[in-house]
Amino acid sequence: MIRTLALFVVTALAEIVGCYLPWLWLRKGWSAWVLIPAAFALAAFVWLLSLHPTAAGRVYAAYGGVYVAVALAWLWLVDSVRPSVWDIVGASIALTGMAVIMFAPRSA
Repeated sequence: MIRTLALFVVTALAEIVGCYLPWLWLRKGWSAWVLIPAAFALAAFVWLLSLHPTAAGRVYAAYGGVYVAVALAWLWLVDSVRPSVWDIVGASIALTGMAVIMFAPRSA
């Protein structure tokens, strides 16, 4: 379970970086050179998703819950905006959904 969660967190960070860098270019006037590491980050995101040993649709569904939590951590640590109680409640619900999707017992 720890490996799966850690892989999801790293995957979310790759996606966020891959999207945040173009945002800096478009909204903050950063150099277009940031699009190169953004492309690498998004390629890493796709590769990381492929490392999960379960069906792709299940991985995508569960990943969304972790993404919500990591995006809120990014909001706090990078954007310096403290998440609200409702942000935390929502992330907790999303993570609960991820745990049910990924770790529920399944018949072979």
